[in-house]
Amino acid sequence: MKIAVTGKGGVGKSTFAAAIALILAKRGQTVLALDADPDANLAAALGISSSVKIKPVSEEIALIEERTGVEINEYGKVFKLNPEVSDVAEKFAVCQNGVELVVLGGTNKGGGGCACPENTFIRSLVTDLVLYKNQTLVMDMEAGIEHLGRSTAMGVDVMIIIVEPGKRSLDCAENIIKLGGEIGIKNFVVAGNKINSKNDEEYIREYLSKQKINIFMPYAENIRKSDRDGISVLDALNPEQIKIIEDLIEIIEITEG
Repeated sequence: MKIAVTGKGGVGKSTFAAAIALILAKRGQTVLALDADPDANLAAALGISSSVKIKPVSEEIALIEERTGVEINEYGKVFKLNPEVSDVAEKFAVCQNGVELVVLGGTNKGGGGCACPENTFIRSLVTDLVLYKNQTLVMDMEAGIEHLGRSTAMGVDVMIIIVEPGKRSLDCAENIIKLGGEIGIKNFVVAGNKINSKNDEEYIREYLSKQKINIFMPYAENIRKSDRDGISVLDALNPEQIKIIEDLIEIIEITEG
């Protein structure tokens, strides 16, 4: 199963991605979590201590140069468009609570979609993990679908869009659904987060009237506190909140099936 979790920055993507990954791992699945957001927060949500230094794949300059056949700053030269990446996750994954984490990191060049060695390497890695690896993959995306090309998107079983009761969040969700559909993503699951009232739920439902809202997660101080305390999201959730995530996983499994 390949799951992409996306939405506007700050809506709680990492919280949901980590909770899903940790619950699936507890059920005995082999889970790889991929932090594809340049503002990487997934490690903390998984409960990985800040003392553990995780080097993003995008900073493995020597490896990228070796695999693409060109030095990073030598633009204008021909480089491999399909570099070898099949061993990268195994080399750089950090394991926590049964979940293996790989952090992609960001590139330093303007224009995230540039045809440069770093982006080509990252895109090849994402494609390999989505299309050719057998383990369950949970991707914490940046605010959109930047890392997904058309062929890669076809391999994503479900895209979870996290929204909160705010116009910018919901505008972002509409754009993700539009762009995702254009590149072949068929299954969208929408999760409302930081809900304080029935009015919040109704606002989201009315704004995204063409899209079913699958679950609502109430605003929870304990989730915010887990980040300060350095514990995993799953350890911070109460039974009611865990049930909401489990219901979401059931919806994902039905949608994917």
